[in-house]
Amino acid sequence: MTRIQPASPPYSADTGAQLATMMPPGVEPILLFRTFVKNLPMASAMGSWGSYELSSKLSLSMRDREILIDRTCARCSCEYEWGVHIAFFAERIRLSPEQIASITHGNAEDACWTDQRDRLLIRAADSLHDDATIDDVLHGQLIAEFAEDELLDIYMLCGWYHAISYAANAAGVDLEPGAPTFADSRRSFQPAHGRPKAIQPVHRSM
Repeated sequence: MTRIQPASPPYSADTGAQLATMMPPGVEPILLFRTFVKNLPMASAMGSWGSYELSSKLSLSMRDREILIDRTCARCSCEYEWGVHIAFFAERIRLSPEQIASITHGNAEDACWTDQRDRLLIRAADSLHDDATIDDVLHGQLIAEFAEDELLDIYMLCGWYHAISYAANAAGVDLEPGAPTFADSRRSFQPAHGRPKAIQPVHRSM
């Protein structure tokens, strides 16, 4: 159930101007952004950091970034933001159907992950979600693969998408029309070693 109604057109001048900064030209604003602009100072303040996280200034590749975002949103049971990123980026970063299923319901040990870098990203997202830190063993593995600036981007990106997930879930933001769902990615998937207990399908009474 929607708890905070998103802004609807016709928008006020200030709201319309803010939404225009959040979407590509000519693209209708997504429901999450229409919800955020119910607090214009907050939406404005979020803009510069959110833009950085999705920009070429980020030290991580688009594939690295999206694996972290998808896994973090899945672990937070945020079907909304997960679906937006799967819809916009999964094909662009060449995530296979098996990898989409695993990133949502499985773990880094699933056979579809053949690149150690991908596995480490999933482990990092899981560790930050479960323990709010990285232990010494995982840090040693990460520092062998990622530079220090990349590690900082990993940590902050996961934190940012926790915040996005919290807001989307608690505000009851409806799924975008036609967006993929957790159930879509679950079909015919059997994880290698079970799945983290925090990842559960989102049952909406909305």
